[in-house]
Amino acid sequence: MKKFRKVLDGLTTSSPVNPGGSPACGSAAGTPGTAPTPRELEIQETLMSEHFQICKTVRHGVPYQPTALAFDPVQKILAIGSRSGGVRLLGRPGVDCHCQHESGAAVLQLQFLINEGALVTACADDTLHLWNLRQRRPAILHSLKFNRERITFCHLPFQSKWLYVGTERGNTHIVNIESFVLSGYVIMWNKAIELSTKTHPGPVVHLSDSPKDEGKLLIGFESGTIVMWDLRAKRADFRIYYDEAIHSASWHHEGRQFMCSHSDGSLSLWNLRNTAKPFQVTFPHGKTQRDGRKESCKPILKVEYKTSRNSEAFVVFSGGLSYDKAGRRPTLTIMHGKAITVLEMDYPIVDFLVLCETPYLNEVQEPYAVVVLLEKDFVVVDLTQSNFPIFENPYPMDIHESPVTCTAYFADCPPDIIPVLYSIGAKHKKTGYSHKEWPVSGGTWTVGSQTYPEIIITGHADGSIKFWDATAITLQMLYKLKTSKVFEKPKGGDVGRNAELAEEDPYAVQMISWCPQSRIFCVVGISAHVILYRFSKHDANTTITSLEVRLQCEIEDVISPSDAENTPCFSDPSGHSPQPQPPSPRSNTPDSMRDSIPCLKVKDRMIRMPPGYQAELVVQLLWIDGEPPQQITSLDLNSAYGLLALGNCNGLAVVDYLQKTILLCMSTLELYGSADPFQRLTRSPRKNRQSTSGLTELSDNQVSLDLERSKSPTSAPYAPSLHNDPRGTGEPVSNLRSCHYSPVFYLLDNVKGPGRKLSLPTDLKTDLDHVNGHCTSPTSQPCLTGRARVPGGPEGPRLARRGPGRPPFRKAQSAACMEVSLPVSSLTEGYPSRRAMLQQLHGVSMYSHDEQHITTYSWSERESRENSFSRSRSSSVSSIDRETKEAVTTLQFAESYVRKSDTLPTPCLWVGTSLGLVLIIPMSIPTDEQERLEDPVTVAPTGTVLMLKGSVLRIGFLDCGGVLINSPYEVWRDQHAPDDPDRPRKRKLVNFSPSSSQEASGDGHLAVVCSERQAKVFFMPSQACLYVHNITESSFVLRADVVSVYNSVCLACFCANGHIMTLSLPSLRPLLDVSYLPLTDMRIARTFCFTNGGQALYLCSPTEIQRITYSQEMCDNLQEMLGELFTPIETPEAQNRGFLKGFFGGNAQTFDREELFGEAAAGKASRSLAQHIPGQGGMEGMKAAAGGVVGELARARIALDERGQRLGELEERTALMMTSAETFSKHAHELMLKCKDKKWYQF
Repeated sequence: MKKFRKVLDGLTTSSPVNPGGSPACGSAAGTPGTAPTPRELEIQETLMSEHFQICKTVRHGVPYQPTALAFDPVQKILAIGSRSGGVRLLGRPGVDCHCQHESGAAVLQLQFLINEGALVTACADDTLHLWNLRQRRPAILHSLKFNRERITFCHLPFQSKWLYVGTERGNTHIVNIESFVLSGYVIMWNKAIELSTKTHPGPVVHLSDSPKDEGKLLIGFESGTIVMWDLRAKRADFRIYYDEAIHSASWHHEGRQFMCSHSDGSLSLWNLRNTAKPFQVTFPHGKTQRDGRKESCKPILKVEYKTSRNSEAFVVFSGGLSYDKAGRRPTLTIMHGKAITVLEMDYPIVDFLVLCETPYLNEVQEPYAVVVLLEKDFVVVDLTQSNFPIFENPYPMDIHESPVTCTAYFADCPPDIIPVLYSIGAKHKKTGYSHKEWPVSGGTWTVGSQTYPEIIITGHADGSIKFWDATAITLQMLYKLKTSKVFEKPKGGDVGRNAELAEEDPYAVQMISWCPQSRIFCVVGISAHVILYRFSKHDANTTITSLEVRLQCEIEDVISPSDAENTPCFSDPSGHSPQPQPPSPRSNTPDSMRDSIPCLKVKDRMIRMPPGYQAELVVQLLWIDGEPPQQITSLDLNSAYGLLALGNCNGLAVVDYLQKTILLCMSTLELYGSADPFQRLTRSPRKNRQSTSGLTELSDNQVSLDLERSKSPTSAPYAPSLHNDPRGTGEPVSNLRSCHYSPVFYLLDNVKGPGRKLSLPTDLKTDLDHVNGHCTSPTSQPCLTGRARVPGGPEGPRLARRGPGRPPFRKAQSAACMEVSLPVSSLTEGYPSRRAMLQQLHGVSMYSHDEQHITTYSWSERESRENSFSRSRSSSVSSIDRETKEAVTTLQFAESYVRKSDTLPTPCLWVGTSLGLVLIIPMSIPTDEQERLEDPVTVAPTGTVLMLKGSVLRIGFLDCGGVLINSPYEVWRDQHAPDDPDRPRKRKLVNFSPSSSQEASGDGHLAVVCSERQAKVFFMPSQACLYVHNITESSFVLRADVVSVYNSVCLACFCANGHIMTLSLPSLRPLLDVSYLPLTDMRIARTFCFTNGGQALYLCSPTEIQRITYSQEMCDNLQEMLGELFTPIETPEAQNRGFLKGFFGGNAQTFDREELFGEAAAGKASRSLAQHIPGQGGMEGMKAAAGGVVGELARARIALDERGQRLGELEERTALMMTSAETFSKHAHELMLKCKDKKWYQF
């Protein structure tokens, strides 16, 4: 425990004063007697740097771009390799481990050392690795790098320490797994084929030993050549030359037949008695045409031939369909006797394995399941039932069912929320699964003692929401919600807006906000809509209330190319292009179609809603003047207040969702009033007037807003106007170009191109709508300010409405809400559609399942382009004069102080903007429940401003003791539950007022504000800036959260340069700064989020969620939390095949591979052929690394054999002693009989 006492020397210098004279970031010296200094607070900080460490915990989802598959039939552990060099090990639920090759080379093949706790991986860089699986975190024990040949296929016989490795040159090498060195025994390709053969047989594509004789090795070459190599005699037993290329081969368990799959879609069955021609050739999916020829079929990539004791054999293969069946999905075919079953898969098949009861190849296999690895899924088929159902997958392999667009992570949730969500979600689960237990059941895992409820929420491109139970490093889906059900489906016959929307993802989820205590859930969609849901255990028939918000700054005018390059939002916006541009292709669309309409249509009829989350309110931003609404960049809701706030680059709207009214709808500029800290100069209003001939001129009337802003829409309509501030007089807002602002807006400066898909035709409007129209409530009167519409305006196409300098996708112009930095490629000249921009904003190929068209963006290139501009975030007049629209980037409801003279906290809304400004808006909320539902809520912006560098990302609150103040909330109550007269349903509020726990600490509280560049701690109500910390100068913060850890609180930040940092609160002392993850993918920036308890997550690939911890305690306990991959299991004994089978040659012949492949017999391999690299192994695997896992097992076997030999010798000695005793007894008996009848005197 350390008592922190510190005084900042330069307190006044770090607290700039705004031009108006009021301190934007006050200091203690400025308000003597009211604001305490850091010395006076004496806050005890318990967090130290040794409490933090970065560590990956677990990865969820199907491996991205999988390449290989393997299964241990004894341990029942599954391994999946990927193109990025990852290996995923799966067992029973909870046993889930991810390993990564440091080289990042793709995994070509996986081979388990069956029941020995080891795995061999062959990678694309021609390296073999031996992994030790006997530790919770597997590690590499040995590596072998091939220098002169490329690895194509590997085979490890059961209970053997010699690995066969086929190469691209057609050679077969043999590796000792104990020492991981090459044997001198090599099967050269020119010896395997006949000398008369003139062509190279191609790479080795198959290796397997005969089930009948382990001394015979079957080698398959790509060209169609098959060789049976006698390992003892070092010669070929037979050679087969087939016309078609071979892809795979599989033995019958008796070793007398084998089956091959070919590139022409055929299966050939070969009998060892006659190898001159195939015993049988079949085209499973090739029909005979009229001319007698077979249909051309696709290659059969893999085949497995498995026998069953009680039924006919199974032949399972992938591919082989005829080419003429266009559009057919990938298939897996199961041939059981004469029955052929074709299983269609959703994704291409990468690999499959048939799971059998026995690991011995020379026994009846008894297949019971097929594991199918798809490009984006993982399926297990039950072979024991005639209809071949699939098993219900216990792993979360469907995270990417629709591309993930946003994530949220909640730790230490209310304990009752998970069972409730599970019970609701279980009613909608799919049926038809196999009733048998999941076959991949290896390893052991127990729930740790230190567990607490955790929930992960994912939003998807199709508008769906998934709730996941993330307790104790597992992941299980609880509940799925489809937001698209709120809206009407676009009709197929419609043209224009609906037809364009149908081609995209209009319901894509952009942000989510969830209050676990009140169970109120909000979703922000890509089409500028917000949906509010309430949770109920009962179904209900209700109608959804829809509110439409007209949120805009001013009408945007035509922009010349020169002005487009140099003119920002608040500078001269009036330059018009003298050069005509081609009109829009849909210029004949009526104007009424493009104004005052939302992007989507909400269902206006009575809807039956099932139990779970039920939509109550939809808030939509409207199209204005033919332009689509801007994307919503920030959102916050508070169940205690019954309010919802949303903002974008145009302004802020506050909604009362209890009364279903809009309380506030203002542009960002209007929120300041007279307290704007910047002098935003105008340019050339005369030029504006000259160039707007024929258009509506803006009114110069000044209207006082002090009274109007404070009124509720239920009392009287208000009419805020941009003209109340000299900043906006006579200036329509121009394009969004700027030279110095935050990187999150940089994309908009460099994009040129056609309009986005969502935009409707942009011809000249014959009449203009309100310049400053603001929507209040659905029943309120139109806005009062602004000129009336002018009929009979100039006709003809509106020239250059989307000029060269205009951003093509204004709806996504502000990405601050997503904490996404947007890199720009020098090749990018524009976006042909809204989809292209969405893919850029939301990650690579997010809205398309086609992963081939991936655009790569260079960070170094982007940084160099940014550095060519002046990006100072200073408060100078020139820089603000060049600024873009000021977006609302974060919102936070709280009990706080608005003015310095306030003595009691009141409900407030803290608003953070992209210019680094924080505004505090007070609200007057009736306390009585009935009054709250009837009386209006008053919202009155006061102009209180705090300043930071960079776009504001997060706002949090501490009391004067340094304890986190949670937002007040309403306790959940089921509104659709049957009425109980004894227990009337009333609103129960839980309030965390800062004054409730501060009798000893004094009045006031601390506000923590974090921006892209720095963090500040203010003391309220004096607004004194107590602590300042510049987080980064060379980069910028993407995500920041105030989190609880170790019964204390800290500020966690993730920067664009990959650094993860934690700062103590309130002193902002750096505790952790680790370069964890270079930001090479926008997906990471979009989905990274922190939560309490020292945990975080991000989407590491389109299909996988990576969870990490920054807590030292959790890193230390991680070994206990993870599952054991290896469990000591006795290897099943081989079946006794009986006297007759053995007499007639049915038994498999064994031979000593050591005699053939050992150094004594085969010699040493060339040193230049392969290089041995010892692995790290880890502390837990050091002993095993000394001799290898297999070496330890072999020594154990030798020790057992020696012990058996000694026991045998002892038994032999015992038998000799018994024989000797019997001989002695016999001689004694004979002597007794001889002397029996003699007298005593005869001796």
